[in-house]
Amino acid sequence: MIGRLLYDSKGVYEDQIASMRKATVNQTAGAMDFSLLTDGLRAEREQGITIDVAYRYFSTPRRKFIIADTPGHEQYTRNMATGASTANLAIILIDARFGVLQQSRRHAFIASLLAIPHIAVAVNKMDLVDYREDVFEQIRADFEGFAEQLQIADAHFIPVSALLGDNVVDRSERMPWFKGAPLLEYLETVHISHDRNLTEMRFPVQYVIRPNLDFRGYAGQVASGVIRKGDTVMVLPSGRTSQVQKIVTYEGEIAQAYPPMSVTVCLEDEIDISRGDMLVPPLDAPYVSTRFEAMAVWMNAAPLEIGRTYLVKHLTQQVTASVTAIRYRTDVNTLEKQETDRLELNEIGAISIETRRPLFFDPYRRNRTTGAFILIDPITNSTLGAGMITDRETAAGRSAGSLLDAVRYEPGTGPRVTAGERFARAGHRAATVWLSGVEEIAYLAERKLFDHGCLVHVLAGETESHILPELARISNAAGLITICSVPVDDPQERERARGVVGEERFVTVDAAAIPGGVDAAAEAVCRKLEEQGIIRERRSDPFTGGDGI
Repeated sequence: MIGRLLYDSKGVYEDQIASMRKATVNQTAGAMDFSLLTDGLRAEREQGITIDVAYRYFSTPRRKFIIADTPGHEQYTRNMATGASTANLAIILIDARFGVLQQSRRHAFIASLLAIPHIAVAVNKMDLVDYREDVFEQIRADFEGFAEQLQIADAHFIPVSALLGDNVVDRSERMPWFKGAPLLEYLETVHISHDRNLTEMRFPVQYVIRPNLDFRGYAGQVASGVIRKGDTVMVLPSGRTSQVQKIVTYEGEIAQAYPPMSVTVCLEDEIDISRGDMLVPPLDAPYVSTRFEAMAVWMNAAPLEIGRTYLVKHLTQQVTASVTAIRYRTDVNTLEKQETDRLELNEIGAISIETRRPLFFDPYRRNRTTGAFILIDPITNSTLGAGMITDRETAAGRSAGSLLDAVRYEPGTGPRVTAGERFARAGHRAATVWLSGVEEIAYLAERKLFDHGCLVHVLAGETESHILPELARISNAAGLITICSVPVDDPQERERARGVVGEERFVTVDAAAIPGGVDAAAEAVCRKLEEQGIIRERRSDPFTGGDGI
């Protein structure tokens, strides 16, 4: 508490001290008003509402807790989102006299949006409804009916009287019909060990430590998964692989690290890695894309505008970006999706974002760390909004697919050029090479094939990644060898591409698994095309002095 007060203004400091004194000494000669513990601002006490997020700390013999008291009023949606963004559990208070109100629905929606794993619905003021079981059951049924529209995995209902302490710490004798645990016991025993993603290792590099010639380490916080000594890791965006030599902390070396530990990772090989890069498992990489869909909570008085340049802060990267579309705005009270071209203060909506450099991310519901970002004003450096990534830009992919629906791929009869004629002219069959690795390998392989007479080209760089399969199929119909360069092999996207292009002319090459550098990887592409009979066996070429086809 003292540490937080040092950063507060003098007025806020005096407000909090006065609040604590007032909570300690009962000046009204009535019952203790426990709300004064968290209502630190003078305006909060005067109006009887919560405006800003207040953090309070306590512990029991079983657990340590941080309470984030967040506002419930729609005007302060951004404050609630801030406090709930890192929570393991949300307690939604419902007044037993009034049942499930719009405010209750709004709280549930925001908790679901922020993927809070556990929801405790505390039906409060049961003393004012004579502790009736039918009232509690009706509220439970109403809330569960609404929650079916949301992605709430774990909702627990507890009838309480906060003023009198019923079912808060001890089980209430006034409600013998309730067989569950009181609120505190539930908080102490709720299972949270699997709330973090411990299967998909993500290690964003924050800082490179090089104190002397004998040590090079990459410092950062484990975002998810477990990283172990000896693990094979891939560096994004380069695609280079290495093994974990050791994991170092202030106390010394450790065998493994897991979230939210901050450690320094040393690799067996000296690889060019800098802040913003990420260490991931080669066979379980995140999405790598410059386009993605997200749900955004807008937190600034100036509205969110399509096409304006913003900064996206994602993990240890900060890149320029723009919002390419606002899909809809969600009415937080009714969950209705409304068409709009801007988001105002405290509004929530689905948006599409395009960044200048690729980001490495997972959907927010799968990984709350790698799926979250904030939008920053590049001029004032103030935070404008918070976002939760839902997926890659699927909507753009659908529109692109419809754009290509009219294209004819299959050769016709009569005067139309056949695939056999193209083979006779080019000297090779058409094929698509799905090459995972750095772009340099794709262009080097293109040069090798081109120098030996192949009709070949590369799809990479600025090419829209979600339409690579369709573009490759068009190129194959023209008799070309198309090399699709993807930074990371996404199995789902690869299999979709295989289905679009066709099994008989689809070749995969995992460049990251080929030792010997980019030249060896490019040579492996040529060898694989030989082995599958797509190009003729290479021989000595008297004109170039090298290998020919």
